Amino acid sequence: MRQILLIDREFGAGAATIGEKLAAHLQWKLFDDALTREIARLARIPVEECRRREERTDPWLHRLVNVVWRGTFDRNLLSPDLAILDTDRLVRLINQVLVDAAEEKPCVIIGRGAPYFLRERTDTFAVFLYASRELRFRRVLKRVGDQHQAIELVDTIDEDRKKFVKHYFGHEWPNRHLFDVMINTENGDDNVVDGILQMLAAVNRTEAGRT
Repeated sequence: MRQILLIDREFGAGAATIGEKLAAHLQWKLFDDALTREIARLARIPVEECRRREERTDPWLHRLVNVVWRGTFDRNLLSPDLAILDTDRLVRLINQVLVDAAEEKPCVIIGRGAPYFLRERTDTFAVFLYASRELRFRRVLKRVGDQHQAIELVDTIDEDRKKFVKHYFGHEWPNRHLFDVMINTENGDDNVVDGILQMLAAVNRTEAGRT
């Protein structure tokens, strides 16, 4: 039974909204910003600082922030007065938090590299969301309110994700073999939600018939 829905995405493809709708329809627990708060708690750093360090691979991704999590878009360097938290340790904490979240199934987990960290599980249904650059730009612009910043984010965040996944997992991003379905969100959020729900239900029916 697939009771862990994992959502990865291109930056600005609308995963947060779609994930919320899926969790509400399924009445499953939603893990999104709560994951960042838990990682920050374990790392003993402020939540915003945790977001700045997300998926940073020191030192060759010196300026990388907000790669998997949504949240702050500040790309400034880290405050020198904060305790040093190296990326390898942060990745271990992310893994711990994701494993713990998966144990609270049924649930929907958005981003955080979950399809890579949880790739050995057999009870997940992994979805990758993508969209045209123009649609993603419009989504991000609505959120940040600055055209130049929106362009910069859309043009760089996914490149940073590719480097992170390659560095820590040896995979290309997105690794199509890890996903049950890849959907273009230009089809409309509600249509995407309906499609995912239908495919998830179909997979569960098929697997139930085998037992």
